[in-house]
Amino acid sequence: MIIRNKKMFSVGVVFAISFLAVLALIFSPVFNGKNGLVFSDDMFNKLSKGSSYFIPKVAKSVEPLAGKPLAVTIKLEKAEDVENTSKLFTTAGANVEANDTTLKINGDLGAILQSALADSDSMYKNDGKTVSERYGYDEKTVMKNWWAALNKIGKELKKEKLIAEAKVVDDVTKKAVEPGYNFYKIDANKVADHAGMMSGLLIFYVAYTMWWGYAIFYMFDGLGLSMKKAKVKKEA
Repeated sequence: MIIRNKKMFSVGVVFAISFLAVLALIFSPVFNGKNGLVFSDDMFNKLSKGSSYFIPKVAKSVEPLAGKPLAVTIKLEKAEDVENTSKLFTTAGANVEANDTTLKINGDLGAILQSALADSDSMYKNDGKTVSERYGYDEKTVMKNWWAALNKIGKELKKEKLIAEAKVVDDVTKKAVEPGYNFYKIDANKVADHAGMMSGLLIFYVAYTMWWGYAIFYMFDGLGLSMKKAKVKKEA
């Protein structure tokens, strides 16, 4: 290997070594006992949770469905989920008839959705104990069962051309049940309270990406290697 420009090559080597040194630091547990990737991931999860609290808004869309009768039949994927899923609806005041993996549900759609919202709100606020005690089994499994059942109910309502009701069910599923499950045991932070750190992380990400690019550029330039656009000769 012949180095044609030692100065440029040396600059590239310094960039590369410093880049790898910072990379080693990022993977070291020096950020409150966590490595840089875990720390930043936790931070973005907290900020994401802080901007994902849609339950009060969804609750208002559920209010008009109070007293709306629901008569629907859904089929669950697993037989072991039948008993626990039935508890969700009976606790909400509905009548449930189970036959193998099929549930025939009759009840108040508004009351059922309000029950799902209450569980989602407890989970969002990291109060899983209230949810597990309400049904007698693991709180995260409760939310999984709500998600699966409401998805199937939403599809059945669409088949019956009850589009408005199906939309509300979908909103409860996506904007309440899913955040309640996904953000469970994560503390919520507001973006405004961490604007400086957010900006710093984004600036560092861009600069760090360019850092490695310049290291490669300078080393290759020092070796006399470069890239040029080839000219295509037109045939006469």
